[in-house]
Amino acid sequence: MRSTIAAIAAVVAAAAPISALAAGAPAAASAAAAPAPDPALLAAVAAPHRSAGDKARDAYRHPAETLAFWGVKPGMTVLEISPGAGWWTDILAPYANKTGGRYIATGAPLEGPGSSEAGRAYRKAFEARIADQAVYGKVQVVPFGGEVRDLGPPNSVDVAFTARNVHNWVGRPGMVDAVFADIFKVLKPGGVLGVKDHRADPRAMKPDASDGYVSEAYVIAAAERAGFVLDGRSEINANPKDTKDHPFGVWTLPPVRRSAPARQPADPGFDRAKYDAIGESDRMTLRFRKPAS
Repeated sequence: MRSTIAAIAAVVAAAAPISALAAGAPAAASAAAAPAPDPALLAAVAAPHRSAGDKARDAYRHPAETLAFWGVKPGMTVLEISPGAGWWTDILAPYANKTGGRYIATGAPLEGPGSSEAGRAYRKAFEARIADQAVYGKVQVVPFGGEVRDLGPPNSVDVAFTARNVHNWVGRPGMVDAVFADIFKVLKPGGVLGVKDHRADPRAMKPDASDGYVSEAYVIAAAERAGFVLDGRSEINANPKDTKDHPFGVWTLPPVRRSAPARQPADPGFDRAKYDAIGESDRMTLRFRKPAS
């Protein structure tokens, strides 16, 4: 266990400081050093309730290192925006349950604006996944979708994060600014917003991010408009093999492995070898802070 912690600490210490930002990125104060993951977080990552398929993705997602970079610690209240099927939930909810913290996830509204049959079904599946309170504790699910973004009381969350979701919001006018503003409101003064997404750089970002890739400059500008200060960035989730010019966007790569345009049947003759060899996408990992005063 000690050797594992030391290895992760070395990766976290190598996180790029603010001075290493690409040319043209907004300036910011020096980033605070990120702590190494505590043993409870490492145990949550290695826990037997996580599926073999989810654990296989750790090599690309680096959960312990990423959460440590975002400053997640025992006893904190952590909010995940758009958790999908619950990959991060399987780590963070048990971690919060064992360390006296709280894990909050967003879910589709059950009624009113933004609600739908598909959304309700997706939320039902998510809630079924986390039903075992002995493992997950009592997970709070707050409504999020369309114009509904009731993330919680102001100044109530220590760390909020979103992993691979910003690109989904870019094509909806005003959505990115609205979400970042709502996250800013719910975070405590000094609280952290963590963002991880498919990184367009050095290629130009498409205006609607239709290929799934977003530039760091776009995310930084949006966060700063909401009032955040850029506090650090890391290359923990970088993949230099990702050429970002795939026929079906980022979804050509694992884990989606698309072989035809969206909503069309898979092409059994599509040669996947090149894309499988790349692995999962090149990803930015950014840390923003809500000013303490």
